[in-house]
Amino acid sequence: MALITKIREKSGLAVGLIAVSLIFFIVGSDLLGGNSLFSGDTQTVGEIAGEKILYPDFAAKVQEATQNFQAQSQKAPNEQETQQIRSQVWDRYINDIAYQKEFDALGVKVSDEELVDMVQGKNIHPAIKQQFTNPQTGAFDKNQVVQFLKNLKTMQPAQQQSWLQFEQSLAVSRVREKYENLLALSNNVTSLEAKRDYQAQTATTDAKYLFVPFSSIVDSTIKVTDSQLEDYLSKHKERYKGFESRSMEYVVFNTVATKEDSAAFYDQIKDLARGLGAAQNDSAYAASNSDVPAPTEWSLTELPESVKASLSTFNAGGVYGPFKDGGNYSILKYKGIAKDSLYTLRASHILFPLTMTTATDSQKVATKAKALAVLSQIKGGANFEMMAQQNPGDGSAQKGGDLGYFKNNGGMVKPFETAVFAYNGTGLLPNLVETDYGYHIVKVTEAKSNSKYRVSLISKVLSPSQQTRDAAYSKAELFASENKTLDQFKAAIKKDKLISLTADRVMEGASSINGMPNAREITLWAFKDGTDKGSVSNAFEINDSYLVAAVTASTSKDKPKVDDYRDELKYRVIADVKAEQITKKLNSLSGTLEQIAQKYGAGALVESSPAVSLANGSLKSGGADPVALGKIFGLKPGQKTKAVKGESGIFVLEGTPITNAPEIADYTQYKTQGIQALKGRGSYYVGEAIKENAKIVDNKAKFF
Repeated sequence: MALITKIREKSGLAVGLIAVSLIFFIVGSDLLGGNSLFSGDTQTVGEIAGEKILYPDFAAKVQEATQNFQAQSQKAPNEQETQQIRSQVWDRYINDIAYQKEFDALGVKVSDEELVDMVQGKNIHPAIKQQFTNPQTGAFDKNQVVQFLKNLKTMQPAQQQSWLQFEQSLAVSRVREKYENLLALSNNVTSLEAKRDYQAQTATTDAKYLFVPFSSIVDSTIKVTDSQLEDYLSKHKERYKGFESRSMEYVVFNTVATKEDSAAFYDQIKDLARGLGAAQNDSAYAASNSDVPAPTEWSLTELPESVKASLSTFNAGGVYGPFKDGGNYSILKYKGIAKDSLYTLRASHILFPLTMTTATDSQKVATKAKALAVLSQIKGGANFEMMAQQNPGDGSAQKGGDLGYFKNNGGMVKPFETAVFAYNGTGLLPNLVETDYGYHIVKVTEAKSNSKYRVSLISKVLSPSQQTRDAAYSKAELFASENKTLDQFKAAIKKDKLISLTADRVMEGASSINGMPNAREITLWAFKDGTDKGSVSNAFEINDSYLVAAVTASTSKDKPKVDDYRDELKYRVIADVKAEQITKKLNSLSGTLEQIAQKYGAGALVESSPAVSLANGSLKSGGADPVALGKIFGLKPGQKTKAVKGESGIFVLEGTPITNAPEIADYTQYKTQGIQALKGRGSYYVGEAIKENAKIVDNKAKFF
């Protein structure tokens, strides 16, 4: 029962069961793509309960899970999914080794008969129900399961293997559920504990106290030395654990298109325009020469602004452009107009909100009168957009009432849609529009249209040429080769007037740096054996640019240092010094709380907090301070404490009469609350206790 003791020692937030994640195994690819790391003693990915997990074994499981993922999703996993698979494969190792030892010790298992019952018997597992739901009825169809199992042997081997693994994951989920439920039965709340919780929630007092916040003393008046910080760190080692991180400075050599690249790109666009104009099948020509999927028609809402500005000059059969849209340049062959079944327009409104279904007649009259007054001002020449901002009825007011484009397909409430699409042309609707949301003043800003503009479009991206990329790479490599030390690195940045960036405390498993994606290769280098403070990297290709980095600092999980927590340590030490100063001064004073506060001077507050309870009390400026609250409920009326250090300041507390909780005959409600709270935290406690007991060493970040 040593494990149960560990569980009871744990504290923290409750988390949900992990069973579902064990059932649906999301996996990723490129398992061998990160590193060739078999040097020295680097074949050990980790260790669980004394068992080493070797890289080849781990990689094989990743490979298998990757194939399952690709079979199910019909696509290769992205980088995030790749990380998920590795984490979940690792979690499966923890389950198979650390958890399984606990399951075996208690004899917890799932029999073959029970597994059959979970898949096709009377007690179907929720995951099975989810997979075999009738799409027409939305209900679970057991016949689908039976039919699937009958056909299983005729399926591809990969599908059969995937199903077997799925069934195994159901068993894993169930045995863990049994184990956690078994341990949950060991949780109990006694009647005495239930009574204590009831009293802590129900008994109240009108707290009275003097409070001097630490913030009343300016931080800059207190000088803190490194020796004080070292001493504090040494005395609180359990709070400040070491962690692995690297800080870096880096230079990015961007691959930006040159003038020569732009000129060549423009020539390419001209050639494509001639080809598009002459092509017999212009749609196929456009599709085969476009860098991105291009539309074959635009509705009014979809027209790019750059194209819309020139639309009136287009003739059917003509080739136009290039048009710039974001980072793309487009040319198009205009093929005329087709008609849509729906109309599109753009409008603005000013809403005078009112819930019509519940509003009284007098409310309707007053709101309508206000709307009519504004409508009259607009008809008289007042600016619509300005009046919308001055009468904010909804979020559109910040945009001058603009609602953007919309169709007559029910996207707007019926009365509003009917009124707007009945209007021809553009302009202010002469009358208010009444809907369930209130009264609207409406202006049509672009007339309704059901035209669809047919095009063959080629969209190209201006990218740097290979020659430009090679030049950027050569520049980055030259910089790296000539500056092998941190001093040389910094001097070269200054000499060449380069811009450098810093990345502080990059963690070992990080795949992005400063929001820059696909930077895992840099992290792997920074944590590699032989990379020390001052090391300078070779050139890395990251997101179409080249980067050279230097390690400027590091932290270690085995040797926490002051610099790892300097700001927090400084805050704590300053708070202790302030506490000592405030306490010394307060304890030298006497009298009532008001008299002590007056003698103390600026910073001392005398406050009252009515009806505070021990469980849920809050002391105004002092907040929900557990130390102060505990002292308050331990005082007799009129009894006063010496200075008491709290979370954010120093208290002098004065006892006041306590309104005790009324006696009740049955504490079942509070006993149930306590048991539910323990049960809710149980899964988390079990997991943390098992992992701690297994002494897990996780080195995945050194490999991937």
